[in-house]
Amino acid sequence: MEAFSKLGTLLMNALETRQPTVDLLQSFVDNWKSITNYYIVTTDDQRPVKQTDIPWHLRQMLDILVYEEKQQGAEETGVCLEYLLQHKLLETLCTLGKAQFPPGMVQQVLLFFWKLLSQMSRPLLHLVNVYRPVQKLIGLCGLPGSDTEKEEAQFLLVVCSCVKQEPSLLRSVLEPVDQTAAAARPRPSASPANHTSETSPQSSQSQCSAVQPESALLSALFQLTRSQRSSVCLKAFESLLLLACLQGELQSLQLQLAVLLAGRLQELHLLLPLECLEAGQLQSWPATPWSSQFSRCGADLSTEAPAQGHMTRFFSWFDFLDHLMTEAPEQVFALQLAQCVHQAWLLDVVLSQLQDTCEQVLLLSTTVLCAVVRLVRSSCFLDQLIHFLLKTPPTAELLLERCNHISDQISLVSLSLLDELLQKPHEDVVQVLVLRHLDSRSYLDGHAHLDGHAHLDRHTESPYDSDGLEEDPFFSDSLLPTPPSSSSAPPLPLLGSADAVNSFLCLVPVQVRSAQLLQEGGYESYIHDAHSLVTQCQSLSASWEWPVTPPPLPASSTAEGEGEEGDREEFSEGPLLRVLLDRLGRVLEQP
Repeated sequence: MEAFSKLGTLLMNALETRQPTVDLLQSFVDNWKSITNYYIVTTDDQRPVKQTDIPWHLRQMLDILVYEEKQQGAEETGVCLEYLLQHKLLETLCTLGKAQFPPGMVQQVLLFFWKLLSQMSRPLLHLVNVYRPVQKLIGLCGLPGSDTEKEEAQFLLVVCSCVKQEPSLLRSVLEPVDQTAAAARPRPSASPANHTSETSPQSSQSQCSAVQPESALLSALFQLTRSQRSSVCLKAFESLLLLACLQGELQSLQLQLAVLLAGRLQELHLLLPLECLEAGQLQSWPATPWSSQFSRCGADLSTEAPAQGHMTRFFSWFDFLDHLMTEAPEQVFALQLAQCVHQAWLLDVVLSQLQDTCEQVLLLSTTVLCAVVRLVRSSCFLDQLIHFLLKTPPTAELLLERCNHISDQISLVSLSLLDELLQKPHEDVVQVLVLRHLDSRSYLDGHAHLDGHAHLDRHTESPYDSDGLEEDPFFSDSLLPTPPSSSSAPPLPLLGSADAVNSFLCLVPVQVRSAQLLQEGGYESYIHDAHSLVTQCQSLSASWEWPVTPPPLPASSTAEGEGEEGDREEFSEGPLLRVLLDRLGRVLEQP
């Protein structure tokens, strides 16, 4: 047994002495020298890089770096990584890629950088010999006619991911765009040939004017969002999301990003073929999540009409901006983006279309706004829309005037836009359209001061059980005005939801009622809907602090009104209520 033990020991020692030891550094250097020797001995400068050994040697170098890090740990710098940094191999690779020698070299360089930054556990972007070639490589991305969009999108996404994990690295990768590359990149057109628009004179002085110099990273990403390949577009969108989520880093970059995002929305809106779109389809356009455009199959895209494609791209980008403003970790960026959209899109483009003399342009631009107001979710975006539609002259005046337009289509879409605004949980909408004209009247819900709610159901019986319309409290037997009485008139009784529904049903013809086919003309459904609407409005307006007493008149008005009561200003219900009441008064005159 002892002899067998000695024999086994000898065999093990022999195997250990024969096992070759791998020198990682020597292998790494040999692979690099094989790449450089190719440029010394080659005579065929048209041979594609894929037909050479360069891609294989680059993969070997990357595998050695990853293996070395796993053996030594991310805290220590291995000898191979040290050699890579000291001899500036990344700078050399970036130069070879820019020269495109051999043809297709930039694709291999992008793949090497992408795998290096994604597979290495240790952060490298803060090292000067890493971020400088990364900056140069970013300048090569997003050029028109590039056949390496896939590799560019992968590379830029991993750069943005590294920046998201360590925001302080953002300063290392930002560099003003190279002037040669900037000249090669197509700039977004603000006014295509088939859609001319006047630019606001204040646009050049706006805070949202273009910030120069423009970041090469942002310029490349926005160029990739226009790619025909959905996978490339998706990675570009994801990279923009990562940059938008940075907190407290470089306000100038966030402003540049906001300007470019708003400019893209302006560009897509100007590309809408207004002469080919249908108002009904546009007004009822469904919510289009920004990521849905990347999941559609090629067959759907090939059969899609050009106008349909333009609308899809516009509403997808609109949803992307809405998503950014909703999910932004800092309200500063959301507010900046909303203000840039207000300036670049609403003021510079939409306002001129709303003032156009062509009825088709008026109809479709108002329809776009109607769909946008219905789909918006971000509070910052909604604030800017409301400010533009209700507080920016002459938009509010035009919108209210067109509720009584000679064209029924324009009147209906204008009323629909006001309806969408009133459904938004925003105090300014009701305040501007209705309440500011009534605040001197001190209107209150009398039922809130009652102990019981018996009065709400005072008229719960169906109006169809009565013999006629004489019992309706808002109508009399004569259309002539009643002469004023010398004695003060008694206060009107408090009216509940049932009274309002009864009066509504007495006014609206049976043929146009939405619930005419239900039992008793859908009276109970009207009651239920009215109660739901009132309850919803009460809960929404609970914090609006409606005054219990009318505000005092100015001193000048009080002094002038002491003599004669007729000198006081005549009460006006406001343009919206006037339009609605005038239209209701003409209901029975319709053909």
